[in-house]
Amino acid sequence: MTDLRIRAAGPEDLDTVLAFWKTSAEGTSISDDRSGVERLVARDPGALILAERDGELAGTVIAGFDGWRCHLYRLAVDPDQRRQGIGSALLAAAEERFVRLGGRRGDAMVLTRNETAHHAWRAAGYAPEEKWRRWVKPLSD
Repeated sequence: MTDLRIRAAGPEDLDTVLAFWKTSAEGTSISDDRSGVERLVARDPGALILAERDGELAGTVIAGFDGWRCHLYRLAVDPDQRRQGIGSALLAAAEERFVRLGGRRGDAMVLTRNETAHHAWRAAGYAPEEKWRRWVKPLSD
């Protein structure tokens, strides 16, 4: 996939990313707004990884590292470009980032109902961890 460019997002990319997620990501998050993504990029530069093809956004992944855990969010690929290695390239970049930062294990947020994503994550070597549950509490409205 030589025509694919993988790079970290900058502040100038955020509106494009937010629009992309509306058409390419499954589900929404409480943080899917400009201020949420600005905080991510400011706090953890390099965490929001983009895949571009011909100057257009083709995919994203958030590879957040808090010094303890490696968290993967928002793996999204343009629906018209799926099954072309974009997701795999994004995950490889995320995993390389984690290793550079000293991470030991990646974990991914994957919607239970998103069977297509389950296949992609399994193909990348990830598996559900059934003995853990995600517990959440919204801190704002």
